[in-house]
Amino acid sequence: MQWHAFESPVHDSQRMFRQLLSAMSEPGTLAAVSDITVRHILPPAGSAVGAAGWATLLTLCDLETSVWIAPELNTGGLADALTFHTGARMAPSAAEADFALVLPATLSGQAPAFREGSDTHPDRSTTLVVVLAELEADGPWCLSGPGIADVRNLDVGQGGEALMTRLAANRARFPRGLDAILTCEERLTAVPRSTCITQVQIEEGVSCMLP
Repeated sequence: MQWHAFESPVHDSQRMFRQLLSAMSEPGTLAAVSDITVRHILPPAGSAVGAAGWATLLTLCDLETSVWIAPELNTGGLADALTFHTGARMAPSAAEADFALVLPATLSGQAPAFREGSDTHPDRSTTLVVVLAELEADGPWCLSGPGIADVRNLDVGQGGEALMTRLAANRARFPRGLDAILTCEERLTAVPRSTCITQVQIEEGVSCMLP
């Protein structure tokens, strides 16, 4: 499989980095990677990783970062392509990774142990880049906290409970924890560790309410 990089690495990665910063500052807000970016870096056919996930990796990874890829996603020469385009090295385990490319199922059952930083160095933690089959607003997950005026709803599809439960646990460990960038095809959003997450039943015409 052929994995394409940005046509204009400097300008495209800067544009994408600003988009990721915006997503982190407004958790749960859905955004789409730009048409220019998508046109040049669409992943090869058959890849589980969409344009938003691949663009995120191309933007955040470099010679000084390590990446762990869930085995289910490490197909089609993805690891080799990421190293070739960014210089990032593959981490031997999730606990040693700066970034981890995962599925929601990766966080269920016997989930890998990721770095969560420390009270003095919370930045020394793993950032999750999550590949989803579905990502929509107005779902059963209710987000609140910094960057959210009231509340925001999020739908991460079936099987996403393990993911959101793991991210909700960040609040008990803050400032330690995991930041996450959720991707689905060309769409993305972010859920930083400062976000409070609750699950509610959504009735027709009724938005989630905090308890």
